[in-house]
Amino acid sequence: MEAQDVKSNLVLILDFGSQYTHLITRRIRALNVFSLCISGTSPLKSIADLNPSAIILSGGPHSVHVDSAPCFAPGFIDYAESNRIPVLGICYGLQLLVQQSGGEVRSGKKQEYGRMEIEVSKTGGLFRDNNIGDKQSVWMSHGDEAVKLPEGFEVVARSRQGSVAAVENPKKRLYGLQYHPEVTHSPEGMETLKHFLFDLCGISAGWKMEDVLQEELKAIQTTVGPDDHVICALSGGVDSTVAATLVHKAIGDRLHCVFVDNGLLRWKERERVMETFESDLHLPVTCIDASEEFLSKLKGVTDPEKKRKIIGNEFIAIFDKFAHDLEQKLVKKKKPEYLVQGTLYPDVIESCPPPGTGRTHSHTIKSHHNVGGLPKDMKLKLIEPLKLLFKDEVRELGRIMGVPQPFLKRHPFPGPGLAVRVPGDVTLENRLDILRRVADEIFVQAIKDAGIYDSIWQAFAVFMPVLTVGVQGDQRTHRYAIALRAVTSQDGMTADWYYFDHKFLADVSTRICNEVPGVNRVLLDITSKPPSTIEWE
Repeated sequence: MEAQDVKSNLVLILDFGSQYTHLITRRIRALNVFSLCISGTSPLKSIADLNPSAIILSGGPHSVHVDSAPCFAPGFIDYAESNRIPVLGICYGLQLLVQQSGGEVRSGKKQEYGRMEIEVSKTGGLFRDNNIGDKQSVWMSHGDEAVKLPEGFEVVARSRQGSVAAVENPKKRLYGLQYHPEVTHSPEGMETLKHFLFDLCGISAGWKMEDVLQEELKAIQTTVGPDDHVICALSGGVDSTVAATLVHKAIGDRLHCVFVDNGLLRWKERERVMETFESDLHLPVTCIDASEEFLSKLKGVTDPEKKRKIIGNEFIAIFDKFAHDLEQKLVKKKKPEYLVQGTLYPDVIESCPPPGTGRTHSHTIKSHHNVGGLPKDMKLKLIEPLKLLFKDEVRELGRIMGVPQPFLKRHPFPGPGLAVRVPGDVTLENRLDILRRVADEIFVQAIKDAGIYDSIWQAFAVFMPVLTVGVQGDQRTHRYAIALRAVTSQDGMTADWYYFDHKFLADVSTRICNEVPGVNRVLLDITSKPPSTIEWE
């Protein structure tokens, strides 16, 4: 498949606020089909302009029979039918299809949450490869149910409680699942999605990272003029490194990378990162020490959202100044207009982006300093070549471009740095120094020594601004506590805590209390995401 055809089989997801919406995107991309998520209430023209081959309506926390419930644009069903675009409604999406087609949805007499068994009552469509009476375990999460189907629709599966579990209208190519096929708790869900995409929709699998690379190179070269110079915010993490490598591949030495030491970095991060950039990646990098500026602006600030926005503003101020200084040095004195950032799809989702990128029915989880934390009057234009990719996709893209494997395997590190791992004022006492020693020199190094670093998505320590009583050297101490956090994940959108061996934890706890002045207690965070986030702030 040619690069220009990479999105010719687009599966469009209309998002109505489900916590699982991003999983639909992930599952479809795993089948080598490009998928994109936008707001469920997007105008019909926005949908038509994307020319989707199939549309999926996500679940959501609302009830379709409530006046304020979100709904797809007027005329959506007629548009899909007239263009022969198959539509699959999941959970709330099924209920929308039923209600908007003339059926009825009510509060269920028996709500269904968690694992549930369903039974196939008709074959030939969604369950073509099944027999009537076949059963499968699925994941339900709904309080409403379809009680009257519109004309042309029929029930093709019911739950063991007798409620509607799947419906279809083959003539109009409208399908609905009351359960969530996208979650791993629905073991046969991926097969159902494959059948919908490849058999019912006739979509071809052809979306590959090699195509993404060529497409992004072309897009960058089209955006950036032949005399334009570009600045890249290089943090040393996987995302910004892959973004920088991609842009450098597209425009060469007209890319100027900037690594900012904001005083919130990991142990010896500045030295290690600069050495890697110069010796392994051969990227042109300028290092700017702005630690005093950042820490002075953060002094006394305790609100995590304010921290993120202060850091975002300060980064942009530095890049603006760098652009001005660079203009004076260039032969053709033209000020750089573009700033490259390694923004990822989860960053965009969690920061509740502007219309057109989706998630208008979900709440802001946190403002990423490179998304929600950017100043409104920013002069530089953004180039974000990774903003529709998940972390594992970015790693694959980096592998194709030859980024060293050890660099690609690095655990994610938040843009605001240790500021979001020190609840409260980060400038008090020696909190940042304590955290650096605990997190990188003891905890993370112990994980590497144990050979389990690559099995963990992210591992770090959090400084607890709480003094606790302890006994050290037969004396009473009043010192700080440290929380350890390690999670497993595929894309950072959901995560589970890592199950350490007890001896490993005992050894790490002993080392921290013995080797780090000011600490006398170690805690372990065993919370999944949701309900928590991976980072503490």
